[in-house]
Amino acid sequence: MGCDAAAVAALLRAGAATIAEHRVELTDLDRPIGDSDHGENLNRGFTAVVSTLDTAVPETPGGVLKLAATTLISKVGGAAGPLYGTAFLRAATTLGDKSELDAASVVAALQAALAGVVARGKADVGDATMVDALSPAAAAAEASENNGIAGLLAAAADAADQGAQSTVPLVARKGRASYLGERSVGHLDPGARSTALLLRAFAEAVR
Repeated sequence: MGCDAAAVAALLRAGAATIAEHRVELTDLDRPIGDSDHGENLNRGFTAVVSTLDTAVPETPGGVLKLAATTLISKVGGAAGPLYGTAFLRAATTLGDKSELDAASVVAALQAALAGVVARGKADVGDATMVDALSPAAAAAEASENNGIAGLLAAAADAADQGAQSTVPLVARKGRASYLGERSVGHLDPGARSTALLLRAFAEAVR
């Protein structure tokens, strides 16, 4: 199964709907360790992405992701905007002007997104950030490439869920939560949770 620009736009719409549904949860997760705004910020950003897509959908999957990137960077405050924006922008750059994506392209896009987030946020696995969800997701996607786009996205979503949960016992070493030191232990990182939610939404939409 291939994935054209319209299909990628549909995935982003599904992601936006999921963020809207979990907006309060994400903000509640952010309250004890951050600025209490992760859910609101992401919801505003993805609502703007959908609004822009309603006007016109770019001709290529990469174009759709680039539109999402620039919208998120301009509309989302805090760390989430630049990090998610960088993720989508790196993915878009990797895809170039391909008109349709195959499984290998999606794996490459996820790996590029991860590399962008790591470069931008200077975080590694174990720092209690979205990298803890995105890194295992990219690895699982690569391992499941032969299962097609639906299969690899399902594997990525499962791995992201586990990765997000792994942030609970960690001491945060990046972002606002790192200021709390040991008091950050016991909290699910909101960025890892939103990453897992988005990947699950993408997987469900493709399935």
